[in-house]
Amino acid sequence: MDIGAGKAYPAGALSNFSPSPFVLDGINIASMEGFLQSLKFSNPEKQVYVCGLVGKKAKFTGKRKRWQRDGILWWRGKEINRYSQDYQDLLARAFAAKFDQNESARKALLASGKAVFRHSLGKNKQSETVLTVTEFCSLLTKNREKHSKAA
Repeated sequence: MDIGAGKAYPAGALSNFSPSPFVLDGINIASMEGFLQSLKFSNPEKQVYVCGLVGKKAKFTGKRKRWQRDGILWWRGKEINRYSQDYQDLLARAFAAKFDQNESARKALLASGKAVFRHSLGKNKQSETVLTVTEFCSLLTKNREKHSKAA
């Protein structure tokens, strides 16, 4: 199943561009894309603002930020290295929060059945993106497994 905005349900609903409100560490997040793009901003107030964005507006707000050279991203005013286990743990917590808290996102995830996730628009190198295709598909799969057992 190729995940992407504009795709048929449930693939489109699982896109990071899809509105899917959840709360992480006390911050209201409107979409996974808003969260991911917010990580490029060191200013906590700007980060909260970006977390409130959805879809292309979120994507283009963070698109010009140059974090790749040193691999430093931010969460709640603290540096986090893109290549660290701490970063992987943050991604895992964010995806878990989304699917634990948002019923419509969870229903879309479960509606994917046993499909193998793909993301044809994504990038594969950590140095080029804040969420690789492998990370994205793995996090979707792990959360689906978790919620399938609970259902």
